[in-house]
Amino acid sequence: MVLRLILSDQLNLKHSWFKEVNDNVFYVMMETRYELEHVRMHRQKQLGIIANMRYFAMQIEAMGHRLQYIRLDDEANEHQIDWNLIRLMAEKPITFIEYQEADEYSVHSMLKKFVETSDIPVISVPSEHFYTEKTDLEKFFAGKKKYLMEHFYRYMRKRFNVLVDSDDQPYGGKWNYDEKNREIFPDEMEVPQAKMFKRDLTEINRLLNQMKIQSIGNVDAANFVWPIGRDEALEMLTYFVENLLPNFGRYQDAMTVRGSSLFHSRLSFALNRKIISPKEVVEAALQAYQNIEQKVTLPQVEGFIRQIFGWREYMRGIYWMLMPEYAQKNHLFADRDLPWFYWTGETDMNCLKYVINQGLEDGWAHHIQRLMIPGNFALLIGADPDQVDEWFLGMFHDSVEWAQMPNTRGMSQFADGGVVGTKPYAASANYISKMSDYCETCKYQQDKKYGENACPFNSLYWHFFHRNRKRLAWYPRLNQVYAIWDRMTESRQKDYLDHAEKFLKTLK
Repeated sequence: MVLRLILSDQLNLKHSWFKEVNDNVFYVMMETRYELEHVRMHRQKQLGIIANMRYFAMQIEAMGHRLQYIRLDDEANEHQIDWNLIRLMAEKPITFIEYQEADEYSVHSMLKKFVETSDIPVISVPSEHFYTEKTDLEKFFAGKKKYLMEHFYRYMRKRFNVLVDSDDQPYGGKWNYDEKNREIFPDEMEVPQAKMFKRDLTEINRLLNQMKIQSIGNVDAANFVWPIGRDEALEMLTYFVENLLPNFGRYQDAMTVRGSSLFHSRLSFALNRKIISPKEVVEAALQAYQNIEQKVTLPQVEGFIRQIFGWREYMRGIYWMLMPEYAQKNHLFADRDLPWFYWTGETDMNCLKYVINQGLEDGWAHHIQRLMIPGNFALLIGADPDQVDEWFLGMFHDSVEWAQMPNTRGMSQFADGGVVGTKPYAASANYISKMSDYCETCKYQQDKKYGENACPFNSLYWHFFHRNRKRLAWYPRLNQVYAIWDRMTESRQKDYLDHAEKFLKTLK
């Protein structure tokens, strides 16, 4: 008898495993406390994981496949994957075990150890989800000192014939349209509706409460808005390409209190759980671009495809190329505790208040909100990257470690010393004011540099670069930053630093 293990982020009905029904094969899925509690996790993320697992289990059973599904409250549940497998091996005449390669390093390591100690053959098979293999990025950058995403992205475009002509040149003559994709959301423009669903998950929520599964965030369990299963994920994809993609690129960096998702797809949970594939998403976007009636311009579709086709594959490659050492990187020796308001949203800084409360309420924020508000603030105050990793992984319902860690520890916190980003994504209030309307109703004045009611981001910005000068001054893209700092009078520099120090002492 063959046992095939399905992890919670391997809900891919299109996997070759499921093409044929074999009575000699039975599948195993399991809900474990560890998965739901290894970080402070949003309740919407916990519900989304369990609900989608159960829905997937129902689907493969309906296809005729044999399945043993271990529920959270099963008395025999050991709540660890390897322990449950060992128990099953003792109970059933299993002669062979297969599993799809894991995308989280700790799970990969656990399964590798299990293989080494198993008395029966155990093999891994591809997950059949990504465009690239785990090692493709490492091979692409072999012998190079820098791992620029742009170089990998262009290679991907050529390799998979995406938005390139017969000579491998980019459509429109340019590889990206960043300069056209940084527009501010207009006051007169109507905020588009996000695609929402309505599922009653009160039974699962009640179980989590009975099991005393700890969580953060809010949820209306009777009206769960995120997609459950492949059909709803595809429905969300169709809604995106028809209604949101035509304006995605130009406003992908915009932030407003008038709406949280704007023109973003909100497909990341379904993608990261492998409910739908990146190829399906990219092809749907390309079809919309080629459909004249949908009026999707090149900058819009290129901006979206770069996120799925470029960044997502790139971040996965970085993760597997540099783990496990990557999880320990702390180039700036940051060690401050994250302020408690990251879990409550109770702060007078309106941008942080809005984005954190949005996260608590929705379990979601778009990529610029994450990077330039809570990520930027954590960077400026010197927050411990371990705590920042944990917060981002737990707060947002779509977060998975292979995507979250390079984005957080690398791009956001510069803890990797420039592997992902060529400079820290540090910004003062000027950027936040330019790209959002958060500052308009804030207690603090975004244009005031220091002193009473001055926005803390302004002094923290210079405090960050001053205290990290020895570690940052040699990065070419920061030459201008330090040139501006050096032209300031000592008195002005002191005012900045004193104001920042005073503010930092208030953080708890």
